[in-house]
Amino acid sequence: MIKLDVFGVGNALVDTLVSVEDSFLKQQEIKKGVMTLVNTENQAKLLHALEDHKLELRSGGSAANTVIAIANCGGTGCYTGKVAKDSNGDYYKQDMEKAGITYEIPPSQEGTTGTCVVMTTKDAQRTMMTHLGVSTNLSRSDINLERLKVSHFSYIEGYLWDGESTKEASVFTMESAKKYDRKVAFTYSDPFCVNRYREDFIKITKEFVDVVFCNHEEAMALSEISDPEKAIQFIGKLAKVAFMTWGDKGAYVSSNEQLEHVSGFPVTPVDTNGAGDAFAAGVLFGLTHGYSTQKAAKWGNYVASKIVLETGARLSFSLKDKVGIVE
Repeated sequence: MIKLDVFGVGNALVDTLVSVEDSFLKQQEIKKGVMTLVNTENQAKLLHALEDHKLELRSGGSAANTVIAIANCGGTGCYTGKVAKDSNGDYYKQDMEKAGITYEIPPSQEGTTGTCVVMTTKDAQRTMMTHLGVSTNLSRSDINLERLKVSHFSYIEGYLWDGESTKEASVFTMESAKKYDRKVAFTYSDPFCVNRYREDFIKITKEFVDVVFCNHEEAMALSEISDPEKAIQFIGKLAKVAFMTWGDKGAYVSSNEQLEHVSGFPVTPVDTNGAGDAFAAGVLFGLTHGYSTQKAAKWGNYVASKIVLETGARLSFSLKDKVGIVE
């Protein structure tokens, strides 16, 4: 019996949101527009450099952003990610539950909760400096199989391949989902992540993944093809269904190797942080509520078009009354 739409698995991170100038990134020698892993000391130095900026806290992580947005649409979900028994860990659990997501993972008694400094520039690009903390301690024993059994989809983020334990937990989730006849959705997360684990991602996409999510840069990195349309066609031969976002060009859907373009909703973005996560949320909500792949992509585009008008990866208003407006 299906009780939950999505069983999310990912890094549990407390995000610190801040607006910065391009000059700040250059001064700090930070590569713009990507996620970079850093240690505690380097992140502390960065936060010290930002002490005169306005900072905001959110519970985050890529897959966490997606399940939160699914709940915002009126869907249901739970989340699996590891935090520590510290103030950030307490905040994370409370914030997730406030957003309507079941979060029951026992905290680690040692270490610190993972954190991510999300810096947004005036062109709406987001740059992330991440200290994973105890999120890398997530293990297969944290996967609640009883909840997975009653979830339509499992949804796993590619960032988890940066840790051996988290990678093992991810593969275990996929194997278990197949055992219980549940669908597997996977996001490639970041082009640099794809470059690090390209062969692994191709292998698991072939073996386990029913629905894959990527943007055009990730698609090109995985396929090693410089044309995004041909790149998503390549991925469409690996998975039954593949969704690729391409900025203001909207999205592309490959279903049973048939490619279709789905137009977006033109907006002037304020912050692109979480746009891909929001798109995945809209699609997964749609697929678990009887939408075709094209209509699900359209709803995904709509949800993403709303998130980029806000600072951070979470909407400040509900989309429940908007469900059904796209065709």
